[in-house]
Amino acid sequence: MSLRLAARFARRELRGGLHGFRIFLACLTLGVAAIAAVGSVRTGIEAGLAREGAALLGGDAEMRFTYRFANEAERIWMQDTATALSEVVDFRSMAVVERDGEAERGLTQVKAVDAAYPLVGTPKLDPEMDLHTALAGTDDLPGGVMDRVLIDRLGLSIGDRFRLGTQDFVLMATLVHEPDGAADGFGLGPRTLVATAGLSGSGLLEPGTLFDTKYRMTLPPDTDLDAVSREARARFEGTGLRWTDARNGAPGVAEFVDRLGSFLVLVGLSGLAVGGVGVAAAVRAYLAEKTSVIATLRTLGADRSTIFQTYFIQIGILSIFGIFLGLVLGALAPVLLAPLIEARLPIPSAFAIYPAPLAEAAIYGLLTALVFTLWPLARTEEVRAATLFRDALSTSRLLPPFKYLVTIALGLMLLVGLAAFFSGTARLTLWTTGGLAFALALLAVSALGIRALARALGVAARGRPALRWALSAISGPREGAASVVLSLGLGLSVLAAVGQIDGNLRTAISGNLPDLAPSYFFVDIQQDQIDGFTSRLAEDSAVSRVETAPMLRGVVTRINGQPAREVAGDHWVVQGDRGLTYADTLPDNTRLTAGTWWGEEYDGAPQISFAQEEATEMGLSLGDTLTVNILGRDIEATITSFREVDFSTAGLGFVLTMNPSALAGAPHSFISTVYADEDAEARILRDLANAYPNITAIRVRDAIDRVSEVLAGLAAATSYGAAATLLTGFLVLIGAAAAGEQARTFESAILKTLGAARRHILASFALRAAILGAAAGSVALAAGIAGGWAVSHFVLDTDFTVIWSSALFIVFGGVAATLLAGLAFAWRPLSAPPARVLRGRE
Repeated sequence: MSLRLAARFARRELRGGLHGFRIFLACLTLGVAAIAAVGSVRTGIEAGLAREGAALLGGDAEMRFTYRFANEAERIWMQDTATALSEVVDFRSMAVVERDGEAERGLTQVKAVDAAYPLVGTPKLDPEMDLHTALAGTDDLPGGVMDRVLIDRLGLSIGDRFRLGTQDFVLMATLVHEPDGAADGFGLGPRTLVATAGLSGSGLLEPGTLFDTKYRMTLPPDTDLDAVSREARARFEGTGLRWTDARNGAPGVAEFVDRLGSFLVLVGLSGLAVGGVGVAAAVRAYLAEKTSVIATLRTLGADRSTIFQTYFIQIGILSIFGIFLGLVLGALAPVLLAPLIEARLPIPSAFAIYPAPLAEAAIYGLLTALVFTLWPLARTEEVRAATLFRDALSTSRLLPPFKYLVTIALGLMLLVGLAAFFSGTARLTLWTTGGLAFALALLAVSALGIRALARALGVAARGRPALRWALSAISGPREGAASVVLSLGLGLSVLAAVGQIDGNLRTAISGNLPDLAPSYFFVDIQQDQIDGFTSRLAEDSAVSRVETAPMLRGVVTRINGQPAREVAGDHWVVQGDRGLTYADTLPDNTRLTAGTWWGEEYDGAPQISFAQEEATEMGLSLGDTLTVNILGRDIEATITSFREVDFSTAGLGFVLTMNPSALAGAPHSFISTVYADEDAEARILRDLANAYPNITAIRVRDAIDRVSEVLAGLAAATSYGAAATLLTGFLVLIGAAAAGEQARTFESAILKTLGAARRHILASFALRAAILGAAAGSVALAAGIAGGWAVSHFVLDTDFTVIWSSALFIVFGGVAATLLAGLAFAWRPLSAPPARVLRGRE
């Protein structure tokens, strides 16, 4: 028989409407819509970043240096290249307010600007005024503007005085909008804007203090940014230059959006996997209802391929319809919700209907539909016409023919490959795929085990009719225990894993702070201040420990003579400048893992001791050479030892330590961590800040709070993705409950005929739902804990402990969801007249 005849049969089948395919369509639509929506939001943000790149950056291009201002050659090149040039100095400091003999202090991220700032965009102040009018201040004091949160923290009013270092300023306005704020990245304190000239007497920009200078340029129209970038790097990269241009005006934000978007797409793929289970269950249930139709066609001479093609075409058309609905929903949702989303975004966006993420979601949907429908469809070929009248789909062999297994395997490989390509994170994709495969295998085996256990316990349930009926139903093939455990269990597994990962991230950041973390970091301690600084702390009984180290920052530019990024890729050590120190003798709390220390009074060729873990990640070995640019000077040193560095304690830790003579003459400051009793922290800060106004104190708990805010946003985004997966699982659960309604109706009729009370029948329905829900939740809990441990251990490299509050929620949630779905489809079976039901089965 021809494909044309199969298409005619499929068209006639479709005349019956969507009966039996509502859950199928809902699962497919929701999965595709989630991926399309996430992709559209990510593309909209990327489009906004690209469109507003110059405004975000504050110019068409930026040259950035650490610890220093641009030298004469660099300034001349920038002036010759640009149509306009602006210099910005960025650093952390303490804003101090004197009030009634007491000083109130707050950490702030200071931006000092020149008269040309901003080249692009306009700052918004309250009250409204020109920025440079505000920074000019009054006759006797320079002016400054601050974020509202810092003004409120310090209890300031417009016109009040505050101090940075040793220089007083007058607060002229509140900073409402900073046009280039997104390009500045993550800051530990609220923003303060002042004029660079106003800092001349502050003592904050001395040689060796930690500050960045950023030179923003506007370029002539039609400038080739690639060519200008190459020329700048060729001329000045050896001086520690970092280049950014308007093509990626906020690289930190763009990278965060890309990583988060990729992760959410993979969470969406988990949702599609859950939906795929529902798709397979819906197709199987639909084909079971079509047994008489298939039997009639086989009796009339239809061959196996015709039957397969008939239902493949029908389900293919419905799949395309479901995918289309998902694409429409996923495309329109970001556009319709754009005002709400944009109000919560600190960066520009351009939400519209973008073809690329919709095409990606459509491909995912098509492959998912193919992989999960082919299995139940293929099994129809193995059933003889004579056995179709006996519910052959529940008794045919488990695995389909080999050719279909190969097709399914190829479809899965293509799906995983495309997910790795589209997300741009092959490692995360493979981890997700492995986790899903493990969870599905565990759930499938558990479903078989649950049926076997229910069969074994049925004998022991004598005298408890409701329990025995429930166990008997679970052990039978018609109840669909596998569909319930797979669908709900996979959704709960994703939610459990996200809950465990989120909880462990928060614990890793803040859980051990009272015992391990210092009270303060002090930075920018000058060389002539370090002795007095340590003396003050040594005589304080509330201080338990003080660690100090010289502090410089440098850029690793080359490894073994090759560009560092070509050797180490995107490893964080070669991205931007890194903190480094020097030491004559091996510190007491340091353990070498390989090599030897240079020893006291060594004055030979420069040597480096490198952190062991980071060296392994970068592929470094003893004897390798690193070129480090410090203050525009290249220092080539040989790695002569590796050592353990534990960054988790929040104490001092440097990836690079060099011998002192290698850095002789380089201006630098000191950094210190102070461990003290909590009730003495304020007094210590007050004394040190009064004695050394230029130093900056960073309270560790405040820094942790800032990081926790970022984590809270990330956790919310991932939780939304996991919730969408769980919703899909609940829809599949409803489908499984609906598919079993006919069997429960017949079961209820038999039990009523034999004299069973309605309450006992209802109790048996509730018990089987609760048992399956508890089983799904327990297995999902195990899979989620395993997944959370794997991600924490191998990806995030943090310790792992089970978050029991989240774990118990998963188990109870599984019981509640299955119970609600089971009871929702129990009322019609209970109310159906037994005589009518039994006559209908004759």
